[in-house]
Amino acid sequence: MRRHTLGAAVTATALLATGLVPSAEAIGDGRGGGSTTQARVWVTTPDRAELLHERAPVAFAQGSSRQTTITVDPGTTYQTVDGFGASITDSSAAVLYQLSPADREKTMRSLFDPKQGIGVSFLRQVVGSSDFTAQPEHYTYDDMPAGQTDFGLRHFSIAHEQKQILPLLRRAKQLNPELKVMATPWSPPAWMKTGDSLVGGRLKDDPAIYNAYARYLVKFVKAYTAAGVPVDFLSIQNEPQNRTPSGYPGTDLPVRQAAAVIEQLGPMLRAASPRTKILGYDHNWTTHPGDVANTPPGEDPETDYPYQLLSSPAARWIAGTAYHCYSGSPAAQTALRQAFPDKGIWFTECSGSHGPNDTPPQIFRGTLTWHARTLMLGTTRNWAKSVVNWNIALNADGGPHNGGCDTCTGLVTRHPDGTVSTDAEYYTIGHLSKFVKPGAQRIASTSYGTTGWNGQLMSSAFRNRDGSTALLVHNENDEPRSFAVAVGDQSFEYTLPGGAIGTFVWARELRSAYKPVPLAGATASVGAELAPLAIDADGSTLWQSKQALASSQYVQVDLGTARTVRRVALDSGGNLGDYPGTWQLAYSNDGTTWRPLKTGTSDGQLTNVDVTPTRARYLRITSTSASDHWWTLADVRVYS
Repeated sequence: MRRHTLGAAVTATALLATGLVPSAEAIGDGRGGGSTTQARVWVTTPDRAELLHERAPVAFAQGSSRQTTITVDPGTTYQTVDGFGASITDSSAAVLYQLSPADREKTMRSLFDPKQGIGVSFLRQVVGSSDFTAQPEHYTYDDMPAGQTDFGLRHFSIAHEQKQILPLLRRAKQLNPELKVMATPWSPPAWMKTGDSLVGGRLKDDPAIYNAYARYLVKFVKAYTAAGVPVDFLSIQNEPQNRTPSGYPGTDLPVRQAAAVIEQLGPMLRAASPRTKILGYDHNWTTHPGDVANTPPGEDPETDYPYQLLSSPAARWIAGTAYHCYSGSPAAQTALRQAFPDKGIWFTECSGSHGPNDTPPQIFRGTLTWHARTLMLGTTRNWAKSVVNWNIALNADGGPHNGGCDTCTGLVTRHPDGTVSTDAEYYTIGHLSKFVKPGAQRIASTSYGTTGWNGQLMSSAFRNRDGSTALLVHNENDEPRSFAVAVGDQSFEYTLPGGAIGTFVWARELRSAYKPVPLAGATASVGAELAPLAIDADGSTLWQSKQALASSQYVQVDLGTARTVRRVALDSGGNLGDYPGTWQLAYSNDGTTWRPLKTGTSDGQLTNVDVTPTRARYLRITSTSASDHWWTLADVRVYS
């Protein structure tokens, strides 16, 4: 195995050890000569041949391409980014402190320094103990002997954190001042719970307990702030539906109890730490079947937990919802956002893992490609303001840990010889965190791949506050794929190796002269039931004729009301060759009387049909030729 190392066996700086280069801000404006805009390119391949390797830049030029085209639209905006990263668990802290001071500093720089490393910008920290602790016993900050209570919280102390975790957090914030910190407890103190144990059980159903737990969390936030680590986000329970954790802290927290705690916590937190936002749920995209099966008899499994919580009176104190990856798909994030558009979405935990007999190359390839399509792109395309892995550092045996996962991986791994290697998660997070800065806004980009894998190209694009654009592309296919990137009437072509990730950054702010027109409906002469998929702004869902292309086949779109039309984009996505050779574009304002607008030919995956500005309610694209292949439309886009 070729291992990418940092640390004792390496005498070069962290910059050279990781193969990284200074950040995009540090290297000019990306224009090249004259007024030509150039995109800088960084690539990671699943065979580790390239690891965040900067290739030669590529220049935009006027005109379009015959290739599958990722169209970036800076005028269509989505969520604002808070950051990308992982967790400095108690285990991660212990691993980092096993390194020499010099090697620990190199590793920290490789993780947090935006120029010499990947600029990790978000940490989710454990309040107390999780399964990933180096301690022989799990702990909270107010543990009491069995049978005793501490409603006054007189025994509260974060002394354990002062030894390793807080010094690392302070150093991380020095290296990246834009770093945001979230905090999450795996369990309240045992004296607050049924069963008097950190492992399993519920909060005692007592208003005094809810109040004490809220005060405990506020006391934690104030203690961390006093220690130099302000808390930006707080959830009240990790994975509240994990009712039977395997030997590590966990709490079954039904919606009604979560709401009761948050109703107490909200006003306290607003007074003590106005910057700290409360996030709800903090669990999987869908309720895990095991959690449903472990629901107490006669109780609701609450498979709509985040919906119930945001429908409760406690919602006034909740900024949004945090999700994990261990059941379901990122599409759940968009569904929740559609129901509660004024609430944010954060993705806050996913650990890399592997089978017991997987080889290191298999682990790297499998983790890189799954995390690329599911987390790096899948969560961000579904409104996530953060992407957070689990442990930031572990030993080669996946530890230390006390219960829970024994096949988890981190962003970096410490080996028995003292060297530190970078794992696949280092690169999936790094392709985001190094180039997409806190405060960036996601902008529209066409994407044809799926989180379930369909072998196509997947993308997500962001505009930073400095005006630069970062476009992330993942080639899901095992074979190289060529494609184009277009902004307005400028484009470039590129080829990514099979399974590779590419980040393209251009500093000059490019804009399109066209504004997208919302589409209200669609129909077709064949495959009419699939026609809405051509206008859903999702290039992975397709309208297809499902039969040989024939003259007079058409697709028709409804703009909802008469609008001015200047351009119609016919995008066949990654289904190469599935487009009509010749076509006619017609328009109507009543759906009955049609007038020709333009005729033409297609010779590539994307055809932009530019027309004299015309007021139209309906548009119809009709094939005027025949072929033995199908007609596919990944997207029909209309612009004014």
